[in-house]
Amino acid sequence: MSLPNHFEWLGQSGEARLGRLTTPHGTVRTPAFMPVGTAGAMKGIHWREIRDSGADIVLGNTYHLMLRPGAERIAALGGLQVFTGWNGPMLTDSGGFQVMSLAQLRKVTEHAVTFRSHIDGARVELSPERAIAVQRLLGSDIAMQLDECVRLPAERADIARAMQLSLRWAERCKRAFETAPAGHMLFGIVQGGDVPALRHESARGLVDLGFHGYAIGGLAVGEPQDVMLRMIEETVPHLPQDRPRYLMGVGTPDDLLHAVARGIDMFDCVLPTRNGRHGLAFTRRGPVNLRNARHGDDPRPLDEGSPWPATRGYSRAYLHHLVRSGEALGAMLLSEINIAYYQGLMAAMRDAIARDAFADFAAGVREGWARGDLAPR
Repeated sequence: MSLPNHFEWLGQSGEARLGRLTTPHGTVRTPAFMPVGTAGAMKGIHWREIRDSGADIVLGNTYHLMLRPGAERIAALGGLQVFTGWNGPMLTDSGGFQVMSLAQLRKVTEHAVTFRSHIDGARVELSPERAIAVQRLLGSDIAMQLDECVRLPAERADIARAMQLSLRWAERCKRAFETAPAGHMLFGIVQGGDVPALRHESARGLVDLGFHGYAIGGLAVGEPQDVMLRMIEETVPHLPQDRPRYLMGVGTPDDLLHAVARGIDMFDCVLPTRNGRHGLAFTRRGPVNLRNARHGDDPRPLDEGSPWPATRGYSRAYLHHLVRSGEALGAMLLSEINIAYYQGLMAAMRDAIARDAFADFAAGVREGWARGDLAPR
């Protein structure tokens, strides 16, 4: 049985889609990029900068939050939005990817995945029912099914086993979600690795079950970009037109342009803040590595034409000094600059789709990157 639809499709340019997703904590304009607040906080950046950058929705992580401070504690304190001070829409992933990538001594059975916490070594069991219960306690607007994610490259038999298990877990997650408050959403996750037939089977199985939205998981896990894009192309035709599509864990600005052009509506990734902490800034002229010595005497801002104050308000020489000195302010400013760049890129995409000019817009963005950071302005 299909679940109620909270997504409104507002326009299209080629395959790129403009939409609006209504949640209990507000509206999400799509295409949307979700900054990642893994443990209920953005590394190196305050919630006010996230809001001011134009982000409508953020992501929290079930695995980390259930281990510390604990889902029951967060529920007793009013839920994740109250606990963190972010009063807008929030999506929580199910924790499946983190179990596979971080947990020690994990064991996957039909019933659940059991693992040792990376914090204290305690034994933890995460079943589909528990994953939904934790996300209900957190109070997220959008919950994700528990799935098993396989890193690529992998043997087809391993990919098929994980995909089929994820489908069975999706059905259990949907049953566990039946008593969720009105307006809250559950997304299914398409798996199938780099095997088109398995992607088709997973998508069809999820659509038959019926979810509020559909995510494409198991990509950006070691495969080349062309493989990721081909899997998107193989999957999207099997998903409903009137439901949101979420590409998990992606990605670079170029990845976002390519994926939106293929009909994806939602994204999340740690790249803006992770790269900021390591001295890399995203700009209209491409990435700028502030660790490079050539910036040490450069009085120019990163981008004098940027609407974001920090991007035009500090010299490259000062940012270079902060990064090379290991000052926390450098990581904070570059994380803020990168989040603002990503949100500005998404806003410009939405505008281009509304004008039915997405292809020209994407070509113009890539032309700016190709000119390079040292090109005359």
